[in-house]
Amino acid sequence: MDYNFLAGTSLFRGTDHDEIESVLKCLNAKCSKYPKGSMIFRAGDIVHEFGLVMSGAVSIENDDLWGNKTILDHIGPGQIFAESYACVPCEPMLVNVTASEDSVILMLDIGKILHICSNACEHHNKLISNLLTISSQKNLNLARHSFHTAPKSIRARLLSYLSYQVKLQGKYDLYIPFNRQQLADYLNVDRSALSKELSKMHSDGYLSVDKNHFILSEKITDET
Repeated sequence: MDYNFLAGTSLFRGTDHDEIESVLKCLNAKCSKYPKGSMIFRAGDIVHEFGLVMSGAVSIENDDLWGNKTILDHIGPGQIFAESYACVPCEPMLVNVTASEDSVILMLDIGKILHICSNACEHHNKLISNLLTISSQKNLNLARHSFHTAPKSIRARLLSYLSYQVKLQGKYDLYIPFNRQQLADYLNVDRSALSKELSKMHSDGYLSVDKNHFILSEKITDET
C-alpha cells in the first residue's frame, strides 16, 4: 500500500503512516482493479462502501431512458466517490460510476467511519472532519457544473467551462480531464455539434485544440 500517496489525499489529511495503516484495517479496506469502461457502481445499487481512486480515473454519469449520457463529475487519483450514498442507508444510487481509464480503487466501509469503534480512535474524528470538507467541496462542484450547462448555446457553455479551467490552472495553455465525447457529455451537448463549434471558435481566434490540449486566446475570458 502506498502510504505516502494516501497521506497526501484529502481523506487522510492530518494522519501519519501508522494511523493510515490502522485505519485501513479498521475500515476493511481492499483494492480492486477496474479496466477502462467497466462499471464500478450502477444506478439502483445500494452501497455501503465508497471508493478512493489510487490510480486511473472514474466518471460519475447519468443515463436517461433514451440512452443520453451526462457526465456529472470526473474523479481522479486521490479523490473519492459514492460517499454520500454510502452514508445514507438503503438509498439507491441515481448515477453510474464508470472507470474512464484502467483504474485501481480502494474500497472503504463507511459504517466503520461513522460508528466510532470501542477504542475511540482519534483517526475516526479526522476522517469524519475530512469527509465533511470533501462533501462540501463536491456540492460546490455540482453548482459549478450547473453554471457551465445553464447557457443555451454550445459556445457559451464552452466559454464558461474553459474560462473556469484558465482560472483553475492559472494559464491559457492547459489540459482538461475529458476527451471530446466526455466533454460533450459533461456539457450536455451533441458531440458533432461540439466539434463544429470548436472549429468555429478556432476560426474566430479563441483557441486551438488537439484532443484534450487547449491553447486559449486571452480574449476568451473577455467573453465570459
